[in-house]
Amino acid sequence: MNIKLLAIGKTDNKALQTLIDDYTKRLSFYIKFELEIIPDIKNVKNLSEAQQKEKEGELILAKLSATDQLILLDENGKTFSSVGFSEELQKKMNSGVKTLVFVIGGPYGFSEEVYKKAQGKISLSLMTFSHQMVRLFFIEQLYRGFTILRNEPYHHQ
Repeated sequence: MNIKLLAIGKTDNKALQTLIDDYTKRLSFYIKFELEIIPDIKNVKNLSEAQQKEKEGELILAKLSATDQLILLDENGKTFSSVGFSEELQKKMNSGVKTLVFVIGGPYGFSEEVYKKAQGKISLSLMTFSHQMVRLFFIEQLYRGFTILRNEPYHHQ
């Protein structure tokens, strides 16, 4: 299985980017992983919230192939413990999913078209985090999930 994380806008915090790069490298020992950045929409001040979500949604959907399974990182999604998330990853691998695509949307969330295409939603927390920090937290949780599946000592219970 391949895992791809799509995110809107680049990370401009060098310290966060260094940590994202570190966990991306660690994750590569377990699974083929790709972080793909979708550039920010230009001239957003001239767009309504709905128009911005539509434009971002078009860019997100253009990155998907027909066989990808799409999971949105969404505040209204299902919450998991780290162990529960690792079990969910194992189920996806066992089901024969070729590419699992997770998406971090823009500041206003997702367009209706993206919600319709998605096969699931995950919430990382009831708290609100910056989109840049969510990238780090999510990639770290992917890494933690695979260490749990391999019974490695990274995760303590």
